[in-house]
Amino acid sequence: MTSVFRNGGGYKLAIGFAVGSFAGWCVGEEIGSKVCFSRRTNEASTSSSVQRILASWTNNYRPIEWDSNWDKRDPQSLINPKKTKSSVVSSQVVNTDDNNNNNNEKQAEENKKKIKPVRHLLLIRHGQYHLKGEDDSKRFLTELGCQQADFTGLRLLELKLPYKLIIHSTMTRARETANLIHKHLEGVPMTQCSMLEEGAPFPPEPPLSSWKPDHKFYEDGARIEAAFRKYFHRPDQTQLEDSYEVIVCHANVIRYFVCRALQLPPEAWLRMSLRHGSITWISVTSGGRVALRALGDCGYMPADKLSVT
Repeated sequence: MTSVFRNGGGYKLAIGFAVGSFAGWCVGEEIGSKVCFSRRTNEASTSSSVQRILASWTNNYRPIEWDSNWDKRDPQSLINPKKTKSSVVSSQVVNTDDNNNNNNEKQAEENKKKIKPVRHLLLIRHGQYHLKGEDDSKRFLTELGCQQADFTGLRLLELKLPYKLIIHSTMTRARETANLIHKHLEGVPMTQCSMLEEGAPFPPEPPLSSWKPDHKFYEDGARIEAAFRKYFHRPDQTQLEDSYEVIVCHANVIRYFVCRALQLPPEAWLRMSLRHGSITWISVTSGGRVALRALGDCGYMPADKLSVT
């Protein structure tokens, strides 16, 4: 039984229930923005039995904890337990000079730990291209696509970041986009990677309106996941300053990378949309934390140069 009645300036919710031989009722009273519930039986209710519920729909919610070792590079996981034990035993028999040397080495290591560089990955979607090409060689950039790539290259130049490397997919539209961007970033090394090619990374939810056979996700998904594991990780222990890498690839790949990097369900990748030539910026800290600084940023382009497919 449930009833609601007014009490002064607020409302009360009474819920009656019976379970086995136990019977009682609950009263909820609105207090400010919170709701207080108390359970009453045959005995008088005491203040200690009152529970405050901030949001009733979260009663059974269990947050998914962040996996701090998602890239398998947590410093603690890189230590060989056997070597640690042997080093403890050997340290007990070293002389004073060795102890001094060890102290100096420890101090140097501690100084390195104080430096906490960040890896910045700027993911660029290629420019608009000819969709009706029979094969990849004929799916090259349109005139608008070239203009979009040029705007993106100019934007990257304006950011004045110390870019370490430009990596692009081996597909024609991505390679052309990277070449146009590279004109603005002369001197930055450039390479290509076939793992970054477009594909179907994971069966989306809700499903695609057009059917795809399972083997397509099975084949493409493994390749795109391998690309994620290759490029997404915290800075190596030898890295002493922030790094910036530009990756020119495709919408499906970038959206999947975002889901994986943020530890979101991979099936959610199709719920996002990216415009041609847009910039998605992801940062990975030394502690393994990930921040999405920008998703599909294209505000630097004129409105008449924007497009999406």
